[in-house]
Amino acid sequence: MKSFTITELNSFLNGVLEGDTKENIVGPEQVEKATSNQITFIGNSKFAKKWATSNACAAIVFEDINIGPGENRAFIKVKNADLAMAKLLELFDPGPPELQTEIHATAVVHPSAKIGEQCKIGANSYIGKNVVLGDGVVVYPNVCIYDETSIGNRTIVWSGTVIRERTQIGDDCIFHNNVSIGADGFGYRPSDDGKGLVKIPQIGNVIIGNQVEIGANSCVDRGKFSATIIGDGCKIDNQVQIAHNCVMGRSCIMAGHSGLAGSVTLGDGVIIGGSASIKDHTTIHSGAVVGAGSGVMGDIAAGKSVLGYPAQDARLMLKQWVQMRKLVNASD
Repeated sequence: MKSFTITELNSFLNGVLEGDTKENIVGPEQVEKATSNQITFIGNSKFAKKWATSNACAAIVFEDINIGPGENRAFIKVKNADLAMAKLLELFDPGPPELQTEIHATAVVHPSAKIGEQCKIGANSYIGKNVVLGDGVVVYPNVCIYDETSIGNRTIVWSGTVIRERTQIGDDCIFHNNVSIGADGFGYRPSDDGKGLVKIPQIGNVIIGNQVEIGANSCVDRGKFSATIIGDGCKIDNQVQIAHNCVMGRSCIMAGHSGLAGSVTLGDGVIIGGSASIKDHTTIHSGAVVGAGSGVMGDIAAGKSVLGYPAQDARLMLKQWVQMRKLVNASD
């Protein structure tokens, strides 16, 4: 088990130490659940109120929070407690499960596949024709990577993920359990006789940049033609839908249960809140924010925040909600 003194942790975080504790700290924990040999996190005044009853011996706190640590307890004061906590979690991370062999005996690897150095391929995984894996790629058990797909260096693919043919993936990506990449887009039209639906072939592919992370059970559909594109640094939560021919810029964030209909374009740094829905052929320009549960029906200007269903300017929507509450209260 990893353990550190408060002085060691403070040196690692480059903070300002206030108070002291002689406990060896074995890990981080929530303020109300922490034990006497754990460190916690106080990000705002709400959690500061819980410090007096916490059993934690230490806490990472924003430098402007005005409380003291108390006897045999310590604070590490930092400018950005969120980033400091991220570094601390990385320090205590026990690491992922290790695959004991480079290519498990039950894995099926096509003879034409090119496997880079120090790759690991887990049990019952399938690597198809002309697949290219860069150096240090980890494929956990029960993964399927179909023909002519290329995956960059150090990318991690967790169990249950399916990567369809001709997908292009960059370096340092993470795909969590049961991600679907490159399935057919959802395209149908009524048949000429009006008695059924005609499936529109989806012959494009998916292109994913570097340092992209996609959460469990999320789906990225291939393009009808050309490609569905996810830019460098995008972070996608669990159970997210990205439809055919969408284009996401750099460092976009999509929270859980949100979805992009076909041919949506996101600029750089767009944030989509949980359960938000974006209409097809819509453009959301760089830096815009879509609030949770919103329904976007039209283009959104750069840097604008929208909220509601249908989505509109967030400040205007909040004012409407306040007025509606006043009307309801006045009628009681």
